[in-house]
Amino acid sequence: MDLSKLTTLRLGGPARSVLEVTTEDDLVDAVRIADEAGDPVLVLGGGSNLVVSDAGFDGTVIAVRTRGIAVDAESCDDLVGLCGGVMVTVQAGEDWDSLVARAVAEHWRGIEALSGIPGTVGATPIQNVGAYGQEVAQTIARVRVYDRYDRVVRTMALADCGFGYRTSRFKQATPRYVVLTVAYQLAHGDHGRPIAYAQLAEALGVEVGAVVPSADVRAAVLQLRRAKGMVLDPEDHDTWSAGSFFTNPVLDADAAGRLPPDAPRFAQPDGSVKTSAAWLIEHAGYRRGFAGAEGQVSVSTKHTLALTNRGGATTGELLDLARELRGGVRARFGVDLEPEPTLVGCAL
Repeated sequence: MDLSKLTTLRLGGPARSVLEVTTEDDLVDAVRIADEAGDPVLVLGGGSNLVVSDAGFDGTVIAVRTRGIAVDAESCDDLVGLCGGVMVTVQAGEDWDSLVARAVAEHWRGIEALSGIPGTVGATPIQNVGAYGQEVAQTIARVRVYDRYDRVVRTMALADCGFGYRTSRFKQATPRYVVLTVAYQLAHGDHGRPIAYAQLAEALGVEVGAVVPSADVRAAVLQLRRAKGMVLDPEDHDTWSAGSFFTNPVLDADAAGRLPPDAPRFAQPDGSVKTSAAWLIEHAGYRRGFAGAEGQVSVSTKHTLALTNRGGATTGELLDLARELRGGVRARFGVDLEPEPTLVGCAL
């Protein structure tokens, strides 16, 4: 099977074999058996954060289709108006946005601003998925994984997960850990967490720090994401992407000081400064819709950080475009952009 059928970019060559697993035990067994046989393994969720080479993957692709959501409601004292939250333990193969929609409907707060992100639950701790001022590290209580090196199942508490900006212990130790379940500690309430992102606050007509109904946050985020081509639509080639292709650079103070005065700067708690990859790309001369040499790939017409397949493209063409953007930003600003998706069988 060509992996183009299993990725949102619709790119990637053939896999030697593809195995779908629907239970946690089958997932562990499939990975263990392949490892014991010395067979390369690619664990695949929704394929939304993946760039696969045109040569494909000479090994076993294990497509995670596990399902199940367990809800452990804590006590609620109506007499004094004090309510705990809920612990929601979710199998890795569950669809992420469906979980967010349920959380909003059930009045579980804390992940509403992460609406519309494609992919599966198992991917969220690996990348420490985040958007519009929220990230999953704010709500994850523990992650259950299969440790491929020691061949045991482990439970990682939040403190053991090594979460940082778009990274985690699981990403840094790839391919050691296979995520089995993720437990989220979510508060009760009709209103979401305080709005922490200026663009979202503007869309809601409130100030940063305001608290608004979670349903309103979800609706506003989905509208913002659709306007950027970040909600999957098979008819819209701007959504034939891996989402944001580059992470926002985090620079030391000296490097940030060398940026133009009007470049975005977001101070971080450790003294570093985050800037905008989209701003750097645009100001290096690459606007929305900028096309690669073959014309089958381009920067999204809606969002500068997404590189898109316009139909009939190859992974090689996509990577050539990524290299051009990366080289242009380096030449103009002296900043190296880092890819956000996982690259399989290819590199920038």
